[in-house]
Amino acid sequence: MMKICLRTCILLLSTMAVFASRSVGADVASNIPEQKFVFKTWSGKEVECFRGSFEVPENRAASHSRLIPIKYVRFPATGERSSPPIVYLAGGPGASGIQAVNYRFEMFMALRRFGDVIALDQRGTGESNVVPEYRSKIVLPAATAYSDAVFIDDYRRAFQDALVFWKQTGADVAGYNTVQNALDLDSLRQHLHAQKIVLWGVSYGSHLALAALKEIGDKVDRVILSSAEGLDQTIKCPAQTENYFDRLQVAVDTEPDARAAYPDIKALIRRVNRQLELKPVAVTLRQDKTTFQFLLQRRDLQMLAGALISDPEQSVNLLRIYRALDRGLTPSFDRIPSRYLPDHFTPPGEPIILRAMDTLMDVASGLGRERKAEVEREAPTALLGDWLDFSQHYDGIAPELDLGDGYRTEPRSDVPVLLLSGTLDGRTDIENQRKAVAGLRHVTFVTVENGGHNLPFTADIQAIVDRFMESKPAAQTAVRLKLPNFSP
Repeated sequence: MMKICLRTCILLLSTMAVFASRSVGADVASNIPEQKFVFKTWSGKEVECFRGSFEVPENRAASHSRLIPIKYVRFPATGERSSPPIVYLAGGPGASGIQAVNYRFEMFMALRRFGDVIALDQRGTGESNVVPEYRSKIVLPAATAYSDAVFIDDYRRAFQDALVFWKQTGADVAGYNTVQNALDLDSLRQHLHAQKIVLWGVSYGSHLALAALKEIGDKVDRVILSSAEGLDQTIKCPAQTENYFDRLQVAVDTEPDARAAYPDIKALIRRVNRQLELKPVAVTLRQDKTTFQFLLQRRDLQMLAGALISDPEQSVNLLRIYRALDRGLTPSFDRIPSRYLPDHFTPPGEPIILRAMDTLMDVASGLGRERKAEVEREAPTALLGDWLDFSQHYDGIAPELDLGDGYRTEPRSDVPVLLLSGTLDGRTDIENQRKAVAGLRHVTFVTVENGGHNLPFTADIQAIVDRFMESKPAAQTAVRLKLPNFSP
């Protein structure tokens, strides 16, 4: 998009169907230019709300940066309590906050009791994205075995070409980092005429919230975090996943049938890894309405495992795949939601596709020298190798994009924080979540026993969030969820 001057912005706004949006929360002004509409979820639920947008520099460090749109949906407050706007920060990076309303609808609606709730599409995501995806000329052979080195080299070449492509489209790739993303939150605050905002961050959204505490901490009223990812934890250390499989084994052992089927999960994974290394297995995958054959290599399963360990329900599917392969059977992937499949699980002839926000945010957050050495030391013997986070394999391509070690230092703040951590979260394990907030002085820690990366909105969790929003001490700091049936 071309840079739009202030006069043009005013002219455009005057042609919109503008509604004077009234909020019960007194912290939001009544003259915000927005459009009223009915949000209808994927499941058919409907609610009246407001659609708004504002513009920010793509790169505030560049003197003549173009402006890009940031779009959101605002659900007006319904209660009598006056609270700053509550801004939902989606994970990924790359997920749409507006689309998240479809699967977090109950929590969005419940939080309206305390103030306006904002579903934000961060820069480069959903309706706020103005940078086209890059479709590489490099095609990975879906039905042919090839080495890790070739796989990494193909993606590195695709990323180098993508950087050129994105620049040619007019994008400033240096603007897609979490610092700029955090500063957008202050622009949103100003757009809403609010003195402060409340942040509600999940996974990468928590990473963004922690960065916001460093960048605009005096404008943040309080923070709700779940599945926290620290500023130096974009790249996960393989050893933490080894610990996750120990916890998963304990959970599996509580079910006699599951314990008989999976007496030693780590040994099972090692056996299958060795088998696939020697002889990959052809499996059937489906994408949309297309069914195709895919040659499953050891690397592919490690990457898939890195996604499925996020939640115990998905670990059930992962264990079934490993068990089938161990018994010489062809596993089924039909129960696995497509969002968990690695990007290269595509039909033959499909090219490598890269999306700017997804790729650049992780590259910019990066990893320091010590963490890099730690990953390299642990990966050779780790069950999932170094495939938990792919962006580390782009190391050295665009060092100027890295935000540096100063960015990765932990935030220090007196802002009240609520942290919800699942004990069976294989992506952001509970120990590292605690480390991520070690510099924060007012944290309420809540352990969700048997919870994963995507915590459900239960009545117990809602009660904890409610008390936090009311500035009351937590009545309980532990919640127990029911385990799934791990039996094959």
